[in-house]
Amino acid sequence: MAANTHNRHDHSYKLLFSHPEMVRDLLTGFVKEAWVEQLDFSTLEKVSGSYITEDLREREDDVIWRVRWGDDWLYVYLLLEFQSSEDRYMAVRIMTYLGLLYQDLIRQKAFTPSGKLPPVLPVVLYNGEQQWAAAQNIADLVDLVPGGLERYRPDFSYLILDEGAIVSDPSWSDQMRNVAAALFRLEHNRDEQDMLEVLGRLVEWLKAPEQTGLRRAFVVWMRRVLLPGRAPEMELPEFTDLQDLHEVHSMLAERIKQWPERWEEKGRQEGRQEGRHEGVEDVLRKLISLKFGELPAWADERLKQASDEQLDKWVMQILSVNDLGELLGEH
Repeated sequence: MAANTHNRHDHSYKLLFSHPEMVRDLLTGFVKEAWVEQLDFSTLEKVSGSYITEDLREREDDVIWRVRWGDDWLYVYLLLEFQSSEDRYMAVRIMTYLGLLYQDLIRQKAFTPSGKLPPVLPVVLYNGEQQWAAAQNIADLVDLVPGGLERYRPDFSYLILDEGAIVSDPSWSDQMRNVAAALFRLEHNRDEQDMLEVLGRLVEWLKAPEQTGLRRAFVVWMRRVLLPGRAPEMELPEFTDLQDLHEVHSMLAERIKQWPERWEEKGRQEGRQEGRHEGVEDVLRKLISLKFGELPAWADERLKQASDEQLDKWVMQILSVNDLGELLGEH
């Protein structure tokens, strides 16, 4: 089940970042470096991410884009890797992907005007709950041996964009008109009302006819990833991948009004169930003490771990058994 959830997240992120608006806003909003200001975003072009290594093993990369930089046809390749859990050796993975990319560019003779390979920005987009703590430079993963060998230790870094850390940063602005930022806010929303507000902004920002594809990509992600994760036990609105974003916003606005009441009722039911469980366990403990004396540690642990059905069964059996081991099972 966890693997299916991860795959749905991964595939829906790939779909979202197959749109140039998402890549443009990711760079302009979160890569605070001067070279980004010189990019010609009208030239953003998605390229194939399929590479065949020398031993014929196929690697299907996530999303790779190229964009023109400055006055020359110098492409900056953007290698995007999506993560929902931390990978301690991510630097090794990214370095491997980069090598495969460069091998492919050499085969295509895709060099810069100076005859060199184009630069690559490797980005890891992370949406996990815990803050990313893995090494961002492969040098930090390789042991240092003095005396000359240290010169051959690889030195390679990737850019980590930790969504949770970004939206919790004091400098974060909810008012930034940026579709990548809206995605981060939806992933890490404070509550249902916050989710609705961000979704309302997206409806306004993406209302142009030419943005239909990106609107649908957000619908797919919400339907398959966000909503099942946000309220896995709640009855969710029925909508399809083909519906538009404003329809989803309207349906959620109506349905979310009912969520607090349903959660409160669910909490009351769970509270009643928990109270009954404790009550039956308490009665059973008293009956055991009366019939067999002080409760030993192993029996105490067995009672704590028992289900409602098991407790009920023991209450019914206690009058007909001769010792505690017979009642609770041999320990």
